[in-house]
Amino acid sequence: MEITKDTIIGDILDADQTTAPYFLEMGMHCLGCPSARGESLADACSVHGVDVNQLVEKLNAHMNK
Repeated sequence: MEITKDTIIGDILDADQTTAPYFLEMGMHCLGCPSARGESLADACSVHGVDVNQLVEKLNAHMNK
């Protein structure tokens, strides 16, 4: 799975639940909430003050291990 800033968080978590710590690390503690799961990475990063490009890089590196 190739992750972009437009990838939906729920899709990432469904593909690999071990990505959850990356979201918790950025302060997104409501991963079970339907609205959080439906957000794009860009939207979530904007709300939480996180650089979306850095998170995309981290998640892709994790997924490609």
